[in-house]
Amino acid sequence: MASAARPNDHEAMTGAHRAPICMAMPELPEVETTVRGLARFLEGERIARIAVNRPDLRRPFPPDLVQVMTGATVTAMGRRAKYGLIHSDRGQTMVFHLGMSGRWRIEPERPEKHDHLVIETGSGHVLALNDARRFGSVDLVATDGLETWGPFADMGPEPLGDALTAAHLRAAFKDRTAPIKQLLLDQSIVAGLGNIYVCEALFRSGIRPDKAAGRVSLAALARLVPAIREVLTESIAAGGSTIRDYAQPTGELGYFATSWQVYGREGQACTCGAPVLRFVQGGRSTFWCRRCQK
Repeated sequence: MASAARPNDHEAMTGAHRAPICMAMPELPEVETTVRGLARFLEGERIARIAVNRPDLRRPFPPDLVQVMTGATVTAMGRRAKYGLIHSDRGQTMVFHLGMSGRWRIEPERPEKHDHLVIETGSGHVLALNDARRFGSVDLVATDGLETWGPFADMGPEPLGDALTAAHLRAAFKDRTAPIKQLLLDQSIVAGLGNIYVCEALFRSGIRPDKAAGRVSLAALARLVPAIREVLTESIAAGGSTIRDYAQPTGELGYFATSWQVYGREGQACTCGAPVLRFVQGGRSTFWCRRCQK
């Protein structure tokens, strides 16, 4: 079987083929943190008013969003991959994606230019969806049809759920020559994983990010699954990683970035003493340690 193309170690060391580091969008821990923060102000609350301040974000707001959600009671909050879910007693769920710069502001002191959606609850809480770049989205989906809704229809298992196993990854990677890191970012294989946490999980499990996925042993995958769960769980506990515009709904910044072991640390010493390296895969920066990851 042909092996996946891998960077020359000297090139990785010297920075050849270097591309600018792209600032990541909020990933699963940031969305989970957002959902938990919103739940404190929305769950069990009636939506007294909802205002849409522009016609679209990445795509148009649902035309019946205001009509359907005004007067509705929020029955539960949830998350699927990198999407937040606001369930209502009207059998409709408002699904939001934060895109690159989206964030919810709770009890804002004053309106801001990019507060594109504003919710006021019966208890007087005000929540504003702010998105300067407008790469986010808001959709209205029948709650009982969420599993088959377009973006969710072909998604893989949640990384924090029991369905993600080494056996699942082994089957998904069978005969695949693509690098394991790129396949872990494929939402049809695992839902919700993003660049930061894949880099960190691969480091913790000792797997080289450009290794052909089909050649990764079952034993290595058995290390990878708990590493994925650990890094996500730790990040959620830390409030996520603050990246550019991201902040928790309370305005607090996530501080998991202080625990990154390889991501964003090019040239710095790994825990083993070797320098952290960087190369570009699929337009994204990959960070790794040549000594620790095989």
